[in-house]
Amino acid sequence: MSYQLTKQQILKEIVKSGKDPSYFLNNYARISHPMHGLIPFRTYNFQSDLLVDFNDYRFNVVLKARQLGISTITAGYVAWMMMFHRDKNILVVATKFTTAANLVKKVKAIIKNLPDWMQIANIEIDNRTSFELNNGSQIKASSTSADAGRSEALSLLVIDEAAHVDGLEELWTGLYPTLSTGGRCIALSTPNGVGNWFHKTYAEADLGENDFHPTCLPWDVHPDRDQAWFDKETKNMSRREIAQELECNFNTSGETVIHPEDIETIKATICEPKYRTGFDRNFWIWEEYDPSFKYLLVADVARGDGADYSTFHILKLETMELIAEYQGKPNLDMYATILANAGKEYGNCLLVVENNSLGIAIIEKLKDMGYPDIYYSIKSTHEYVEQYQAESLNNAVPGFTTSSKTRPLIIAKLEEFIRNKLITIYSSRTLNEMTTFIWNHGKPQAMRGYNDDLILALAIACWIKDTALEVSERDIEYRKAFLNSISRNTNELNTAIPGMQGYKKSNSIDRKLRQHKSNIKQFPWIYKG
Repeated sequence: MSYQLTKQQILKEIVKSGKDPSYFLNNYARISHPMHGLIPFRTYNFQSDLLVDFNDYRFNVVLKARQLGISTITAGYVAWMMMFHRDKNILVVATKFTTAANLVKKVKAIIKNLPDWMQIANIEIDNRTSFELNNGSQIKASSTSADAGRSEALSLLVIDEAAHVDGLEELWTGLYPTLSTGGRCIALSTPNGVGNWFHKTYAEADLGENDFHPTCLPWDVHPDRDQAWFDKETKNMSRREIAQELECNFNTSGETVIHPEDIETIKATICEPKYRTGFDRNFWIWEEYDPSFKYLLVADVARGDGADYSTFHILKLETMELIAEYQGKPNLDMYATILANAGKEYGNCLLVVENNSLGIAIIEKLKDMGYPDIYYSIKSTHEYVEQYQAESLNNAVPGFTTSSKTRPLIIAKLEEFIRNKLITIYSSRTLNEMTTFIWNHGKPQAMRGYNDDLILALAIACWIKDTALEVSERDIEYRKAFLNSISRNTNELNTAIPGMQGYKKSNSIDRKLRQHKSNIKQFPWIYKG
């Protein structure tokens, strides 16, 4: 209390509080408790760490479980900023205007309930959803309309429940320039599926690809929560609700084509490539060519509008390990050269190019280069034929055709391979596409603003492996079996005609005749050509 402190002590406490928001809140702030009324603010370790991040990093994105007091600790940080800094302009936006207004209300309550001697700045203008201190600092709640805060220079932007704000990408485009003079941003939310601004921002921050500092706070960071608490809390919750509200799991909270548990399994195999090479360093290699293995190269060609990428995967056929990958935006001539060189590097492996759009042009360039093993299929049946055979057929087309018929088949085959752990993926780029590859009105496709080029190339690879190439291998085995079945011993001539050399009274010829008839029934296509 003030009567217990000298002026010198008061000054010392004010200076100390102004330097450390955690010290300020733990010693002088009070918050409203639903059961106990006004109580001292006591931060947990994870909340204190968050205050440090708010102070140390200009942009913060916080992925959180519910009921961790993150909105309250954010309100405490805002109160500290307004009290100890002049002329701060703070804007709070949320999925609902009332949510933003409630955070402003928390800030106001913290300031009003400070000891009198600690209130070095007083509320001068007081409205229901905004207020201003006599040191020039002000705060207001706003709706998430496209023009929110556009005309203002902001010191701090707080986006509460950011994953649930519709149209936040457009809103961010308008608000970001208001932070250009050094303004800060705190975006906090529980997850709400993939593909939205919050998910994208957090995922990129986690990879170090933007200016945001990521923090993940699942339910068990709270020291008072154990397994018994979790079991009781989740008793009547769905799997999606648990993922969204408590586990901070983007994938399970959404509707991804690849099951979230399978995505989590893939995460365990993700690793840095051995080499990042090529003119743009976008050719990632995890394993070099081994002549004892066969390889498959499957390529997707960009549409040419600059919105998507040209991609390819190289896989070991025997193990279906993704051992090399490319994603970039070269021109057609350059991409054809990249494909030819990559294929040659891996033993002139079978090269499959999606023949939609500009794919045909790439295939023609590969043919002109004399690439020896290009994928062909029969136009009507999509049956694989080898290149030397295709050249004599009128109905053979080069490349793979993705259509309304084949697209669901290849996606289903990819999902099957992943579900049954028949494929090994090392690429973070491919994994990232999986997290934004969702069911959209029953159709599997990338979220708006995302790409699925790597996904589709990998799906084609799985389909080629399990259908075209497997059928081809079985056909070869059938032919071998047939040839073995009709082989005969020429050392001895047996006949069933009495009096002829080699006559034996036996049923061996009858048995061979029956075997021959059986072969005709089992392998009719061989006899028919």
